[in-house]
Amino acid sequence: MPRSLRGYVFALLLAPGAAPVRAADAPDFNRDVRPILAARCFKCHGPDDASRKAGLRLDTADGAKEAIGTAQDSEFLRRIETTDADAVMPPPSAKIPLTPKERDTLKAWITSGATYAPHWAFVNPTRPAVPKVKDQPANPIDAFVRARLQREGLAPAPEADRHALIRRVYLDLIGVPPAPDEADTFAADKSPDAYEKVVDRLLASPLYGERWARKWLDLARYADTNGYEKDRRRSIWPYRDWLIRALNADLPFDQFTVDQLAGDMLPNATPEQKIATGFHRNTMLNEEGGIDPLEFRYHAIVDRTAVTGTVWLGLTIGCAQCHTHKFDPVTHTEYFRFFALLNNTDEPDFTVPSAESAKRRRELEAAIQRLEAALPDKLPAEKRDAAFAAWLGAERKRAVKWTIVTPTKMDAGPTKLTSQPDGSVFASGDAQKRDLYTLALEGLPAGVTAVRIEALPDERLPAGGPGRAYYEGPKGDFLLSEFTLSVEGKPVRVGGASESHARGNLNAKAALDGHPFTGWGGSGVAGGRSVAVFNLAEPLAADSAKLELLFERHYAASLGRFRVSVTTAGDAKARELSAEVEALLALPADELTGAGRAALLRYWSAVAPELKWARDEIETLRKQFPQDPTTLVMRERPADHPRPTFRHHRGEFLAPKEEVKPGVPAVLPPLPPLPKEAAPDRLTLARWLTSPQNPLTARVTVNRHWHALFGRGLVRTLDDFGYQGEAPTHPELLDWLAVEFRSGEKPWSVKHLHRLIVTSATYKQSSKVAPDLLARDAENRLLARGPRVRLEAEQVRDSALKAAGLLSAKMYGPSVFPPQPPGITTEGTYGGLNWQVSPGEDRYRRGLYTFAKRTAPYAMFGTFDAPSGEACTARREVSNTALQALTMLNDAVLIEASQALAKRVAAREGTTADRVAHLFRLCLVREPTVDEVASIGKFYEAQRERFAADARRASAVAGAGDNAAERAAWTATARAVLNLDEFITRE
Repeated sequence: MPRSLRGYVFALLLAPGAAPVRAADAPDFNRDVRPILAARCFKCHGPDDASRKAGLRLDTADGAKEAIGTAQDSEFLRRIETTDADAVMPPPSAKIPLTPKERDTLKAWITSGATYAPHWAFVNPTRPAVPKVKDQPANPIDAFVRARLQREGLAPAPEADRHALIRRVYLDLIGVPPAPDEADTFAADKSPDAYEKVVDRLLASPLYGERWARKWLDLARYADTNGYEKDRRRSIWPYRDWLIRALNADLPFDQFTVDQLAGDMLPNATPEQKIATGFHRNTMLNEEGGIDPLEFRYHAIVDRTAVTGTVWLGLTIGCAQCHTHKFDPVTHTEYFRFFALLNNTDEPDFTVPSAESAKRRRELEAAIQRLEAALPDKLPAEKRDAAFAAWLGAERKRAVKWTIVTPTKMDAGPTKLTSQPDGSVFASGDAQKRDLYTLALEGLPAGVTAVRIEALPDERLPAGGPGRAYYEGPKGDFLLSEFTLSVEGKPVRVGGASESHARGNLNAKAALDGHPFTGWGGSGVAGGRSVAVFNLAEPLAADSAKLELLFERHYAASLGRFRVSVTTAGDAKARELSAEVEALLALPADELTGAGRAALLRYWSAVAPELKWARDEIETLRKQFPQDPTTLVMRERPADHPRPTFRHHRGEFLAPKEEVKPGVPAVLPPLPPLPKEAAPDRLTLARWLTSPQNPLTARVTVNRHWHALFGRGLVRTLDDFGYQGEAPTHPELLDWLAVEFRSGEKPWSVKHLHRLIVTSATYKQSSKVAPDLLARDAENRLLARGPRVRLEAEQVRDSALKAAGLLSAKMYGPSVFPPQPPGITTEGTYGGLNWQVSPGEDRYRRGLYTFAKRTAPYAMFGTFDAPSGEACTARREVSNTALQALTMLNDAVLIEASQALAKRVAAREGTTADRVAHLFRLCLVREPTVDEVASIGKFYEAQRERFAADARRASAVAGAGDNAAERAAWTATARAVLNLDEFITRE
């Protein structure tokens, strides 16, 4: 809006009779005005100074005051009222015209004084007074809801009948419906606290953690594969199991937050706290050939930044990645300051310890140690001594004396090289597809003839090393592409090379051919040691040299731990001997101590052909070592090697600009002060998120739980509490719940929050709705009735298995593979997965445990709107399609459930009507009406006649067993009942 146009007089306001709007009638800025400005104006007149038009902004109080002027002299009013296409705002090209109601609201706001208030979500909540209402309820939730209903001239619905209510609370708290006898026991319990006793029992059930873990896993974008093109398997299920246990234990949400964002940084962090950091390791991992691993690590941090903003702040902070947020007060630079809080991590695998496996490992190690100590005595002394002496004499002739050289200077770009006590070098930091290690070797003995490189294992490396490969190739792999030695800038000619292990053409000589994609790759055994020796064409005259080790491949594959040694002996060869054994062999006979001789005897016993038969028992024991599961975790980088963060122009990885320091958007409270020289980190962020000063986290969290229980949040936009998000329908209730959750009777207790909500009369209302109320409030924004929502995908399957008596109670462990149509995970996917259906009860585990492949999710779940795990999902979409009905009729699991239901029903004593009622109750809990029994019974009889006339078809439908026609008829009837809308709906 050009400033030159100011001064126009808005005729309407100057017309006779125009009067200011009374304060009592003025629009509420946050509820009525800001949503209009955010939707229609902020894109051009908001926070983004790069796209701001005419230098005017409406997203701040000062900016709006300057832009709007006064009611008697407002260019703003003239622009929104004019019919001139060249002057009207928003311009026609924006295709977001104001409605007449919106124009009237803006005019009323300006004529009332244009009061500008801070955005409600950025103001720290305080506990509002509980309103006084007729028949004051004991639960404050009901007071807030009824106060609103009274203002609207409405009354709450009556309480749901007992069978509907218990089915509702079972599905909400533990994710599966009650058995008919459980419902009947509750219906018959007339004690005043009957319902509360049920709620407390459900909150204490281990099924509670499984139910609510699934909700959180949507946010965590959990899956069992890496995503992208290859979409290979990963092991991260221990994080899922930690989550279930944490929820069952009612881990306070503030600690729940800290553990997941920064559990590894806590003093004396437990294995469980490290496992919890898997939350942000759920990001996808690209293993396509030729990708830049640092680029996709950057994309992973982009994802983590957006997810943190969604989950805890309810802000679309990710929209500021490429430019300052178009609507919310988050600048482009502030985005990368927030990004920096999450950017200083390494991402190792973590071996999950268990007491049982540790005990078994100790037992095996002790047994192996005893057997190894006894090996020399397995041969007669004379024969043993002769064989050992012969081996010792032969090996001494071949032995070479090596001198370990510790580099005095080391450089490897973003990789940090650190000297270790044994003279080796450890590499940490960011591995690249092309890593060059430059080492200064000084104090060399005169006449060096060969250089030895030992590739050494290390538990800190992927799969134990010795390499740093963590994607695409085998974990722990490496490829030394080029070995280069130089003195004063001049290359030293290398005459030959040898290796202890070679894989095809990946040998030491290939590291001398000048081709970057060939080289030496060691044994290829994760956790194994390999050796390469490079022989110089002529003895080295200098006492110092520069060694360059180039690692280049289509994936990052540099060495993680290695040791450099030199020798002056001629014709040195790489050998499988350990450095310690070779050093002992190189000693003169008179210098070999008794301990040294014993060490050589032990080594000989471990390799002597004469003792192979005795070592077989040892090898058998080695194969019995338990394999502990691994999971993906976070690890903060060392303080002396932080990863810098830069603002990336337009969010592009290849366009880093100035360096930025960690921080949070200025619109939010600042991070707490830290000791001098300390930088904010993930732990700082995690504690700030749940600090008393943070206005968002408690609101966002209670709103998400409200949505889970009512099907709609008090703020409908669960993931957007910013200017574009919807205002809360019950702002005082939202703030009361947030304060109660954060600092009430049981601070940060999710179970306390759930109990508070589900014991409210608001929750317990009947979901039946009269036509007039439906027309007035179709979305139940006013909460004048109980919730009625479609079950989530996993609940649909679990409920069917529960009704059929098939649902397994087994908890925890690796993900399982229930039946699904063949080809789902193999056809049309690059990274195919052979879906081997799990045997036994694993076939019927809860949906929470179903293996989740990102590029080909479990078919039935996808049909019912479950997420793929590729992105954070704060709110699942709820569709209603014919494919869902077809799935309920034909899915393999639902067919098995129908067959099992048929067996249960057919085995029941009584009439057809009795059996129909039993089937009905197993599926829907409540008692059927007379008409329902008659209709279903009629359907059953028709099916029985049909199958009686077609024995082959009856056997195909019913499965193996006697009375095929009867069971087939009940199977068809069960399929029909499972396909009722009431079965897949929480009433």
